[in-house]
Amino acid sequence: MSTPDAPAPEEVAEIERALHRLTYLSTRARQHERLMALAGVPLDRAAVALLRQMADTEPMRPGELAARLGVEASHVTRTVQQLQKSGHVTRVPDPDDRRAQRIELTGAGREAIARIRETGVRGMQAALADWSPDDLRQLATLFHRMVDDFLAYAAEEPEPARSA
Repeated sequence: MSTPDAPAPEEVAEIERALHRLTYLSTRARQHERLMALAGVPLDRAAVALLRQMADTEPMRPGELAARLGVEASHVTRTVQQLQKSGHVTRVPDPDDRRAQRIELTGAGREAIARIRETGVRGMQAALADWSPDDLRQLATLFHRMVDDFLAYAAEEPEPARSA
């Protein structure tokens, strides 16, 4: 494998292009609105990202949630307030520090994320209907491997210096 400073092989450049196209398609506002309409869940993208993160973890403090999502704590605070008002999350005491609170999904929050995921899976299944089970298995394996490698690489990278 080449070093990060060497010119990228054409295959790596093509993967980057494909990921950019996929990211563009999946983050378009129209696509999000369509998914929410099909799932019957009227939430914005920030709320869905937060619910998705919480669905895969134990209740956590807002600061930890912000770090995992890669956003400022103030963004999480606003989104949590919105999700609390809609009944999707609740605040619970942190068992490690009674002065702090953790954010936890409610039944409505778990139901919402289940509907969003189910709708997304149905759409993906329709788009990949002509793929063989072996191709789907291979793609899933390689996608997980790629994400794991991206996460490991990101953890090793030094934080960029911020200007004051």
